Parts: sequence; structure tokens; C-alpha cells
Amino acid sequence: MAEPERDERLAALIHSVELDGLVRLIDDRCSDSDWSGLLRLRDRCLAATRETGRQLWPAATLAEYRLALLAPPEWAATVLDGEAGRFTLGPLSEVAAVRHTWRQLAPHLASVPISLFVAHERSIRGEQIDAATLEDLPPVLDIPAAIQPWEPNYPLSTYTEEGAEHPDPTTSGVLESVTATQHGTLVDDDATELAVRQLVEAWTAASTGRAEIACVEGTGLDALGALGVRSARLVEIPASEALAHLAWAGASGAAQGRRRGMAIGRFSMWWLLGALGDLHDEWPPTNDEIDELLANLRWYRWDAHEPEGGWRLQLLIEDSAERLAWAINATDQA
Repeated sequence: MAEPERDERLAALIHSVELDGLVRLIDDRCSDSDWSGLLRLRDRCLAATRETGRQLWPAATLAEYRLALLAPPEWAATVLDGEAGRFTLGPLSEVAAVRHTWRQLAPHLASVPISLFVAHERSIRGEQIDAATLEDLPPVLDIPAAIQPWEPNYPLSTYTEEGAEHPDPTTSGVLESVTATQHGTLVDDDATELAVRQLVEAWTAASTGRAEIACVEGTGLDALGALGVRSARLVEIPASEALAHLAWAGASGAAQGRRRGMAIGRFSMWWLLGALGDLHDEWPPTNDEIDELLANLRWYRWDAHEPEGGWRLQLLIEDSAERLAWAINATDQA
């Protein structure tokens, strides 16, 4: 079909708000690698939504998603502007990072915040990023893009034409029953509480989740008791596993919230570590500072005998140097 005929078909579908027909047209333009036509479809659907109130945003969203995922770098970059992708399956910075490298995308990206997110997403996926290519980008993530030696292997999302998969972090050990205690002294730790709440903000603000945290002078069992837990199950886990869980939670939208992407999840994990170690004053912390902090921390995964399912971030943290302990309980149900 010639281009004028295709755009006549597009105009008719927009006029009649035929979303099924628009989806078929999107499929056709992807099959034909007609990326300019796909971008026009997105633009015209958005314009009709704004100007006439026709509910065509689902078609525009699908077109943006397909451009970020499937189109060559120069076309994928057209939707990496920070405005597109508000309703897509995941942030377009993460979607584009699945099939495009930073080296391919960088020449086509504007100096806008989402471009830095793309670089971080690609670094998380193992690409070595030349720091010089980031110098002119807004410093919205003030941590290095390069993965540091102490960081975990992050669980990576996959995006396809059919949908997305966001795997849970791996878990180790067997949970064993324990009884919480109440021998600790409650401590006001506003920085850590705020860091936890920011980490799971998508769970609590945009979904039906809840989050609570207790800090005590004492043990992890004392921190559990401060949350009101009496009987629990727990297992000690490596720091790498705990950090991966924190980043996973920060990236997730849980049941109903919008996924924020692993670049945000990674930054949120760094920020929480900074709160635990009182490292926010000179940011970002050095590897030596983080290594020293991690050497003093012990991590535990726990639950309160709840049935499996939903989204859970349930961690105990003990700091042997400061004799402090924190209990984190963030959950959301499908």
C-alpha cells in the first residue's frame, strides 16, 4: 500500500476511533519497517486525543513502545525525550536498552534526563559506558554509571512485542521460625525511613501497598518486635542478595503502580545504603566507604508466616559497629 493510501487509512481509523484497526496498522508498519509511518501514527493519535478528546492514547502508547523496542537507533531516539511512554509497559529508557546499545543510541539523543537513564540501563546490562559521553547530560542520577565491584547482579527485565517480564531476584537459604523480642530501644532514623519510603513509593503512592520500618538499638529480632511482629521466619542472606532485592523493589511498580526501571531501582538502593551508613553529606560515597559499611552489616530475609504471593520486601539489617538494627516490611498484593 502506498504511503498516501496508508495515511488515508490512518485518518479514517482515527476519525472512527477504531483501536483494533490502529493496532493492526501498527503491526503492518512494524512488519514493513515503516518507522516514519509509525511515528506519524503516534503523532496524529496524540494530536487527535488533545484536540478532539478521542481516546486514542492506547494506540499512541503502543506505537511509542514499538519504536523504542524495535526501530533502529535513530528512530528509537525520537521517543526518548522524557515526554513519551507515560503509559507503556515500562519506562522507555529501559525498553530501548533491551535491543540497543548506548554507542548506537548516544549520537541521536538530546541532552535530556532520560538519556542518562538510558546510559545507566545499558551499564546495568553489562555495556561499558564511556564517561565522556555523559558529561553534557543533566546529572539526574548522581552515582556513577559504571557498575562498582560491590554491586550485585541486578534482575533484568525483558520486553517483547507481546509484553514484559520482570523477574524476581534469586533467593537463598531456608526460612526458620523465630520469636521476635522487645529488648531494643527505638531510634528516630528519619533518613533511613525516608529512603525506604522513596524506594517503594510506587508501591504505596500508585498502588495499594504499604511500608513500615523500625530502627532500634539492639538486634534484628528487637527490630521485628518494634514492628509489632511476634512470630516470624528468617534466614541470613549475602549482602549481594539483599542489595538486589532493594534495587528490584525500587524498580518495580508492584501491583498497580508504573514500573520505574532498574536505573531508578539501583539509585534507590545506593541512597538507602547512604542513609544506613550516614554517607549522604559527601555524595556519592566512595567504594571504600561502602565496603566498610557492608563489612559491618548483616542481612536477613524474613516473613511473618504470610501466604506466598504479591510483592514483598521484608529485610532485617544489623549494624555490628553501631549496634543498630532495622526491620523493613513493604508489601503489596496483586
